[in-house]
Amino acid sequence: MKLLLVSIIMLSSFSAQAASIYVGKSKAAAVCSQCHGVRGTSAGAPFPPLAGRDEEYLKMALKQYRDKTRVSDIMNNIAGSLSDRDINNIANYYSRQKN
Repeated sequence: MKLLLVSIIMLSSFSAQAASIYVGKSKAAAVCSQCHGVRGTSAGAPFPPLAGRDEEYLKMALKQYRDKTRVSDIMNNIAGSLSDRDINNIANYYSRQKN
């Protein structure tokens, strides 16, 4: 019985993480990928690629842009519309991508 409970908890945790990656992919495609790309930007693009970046760094940066403690007219406007859940999902998605 205890093994069954542990298995269920592990599966639900995995499912939640997998779901957040798909939600993050969808949100990244709608909000971020036009400038930052999905796996990388073109060589001459002025925007840094996000693929493969540290998840905690991405969360911190997006929250700073959202809260306007990190200033960029473009990013403050874009990140201003993101919830904590959106930020977590986007960071989770991009951190798992290869650039």
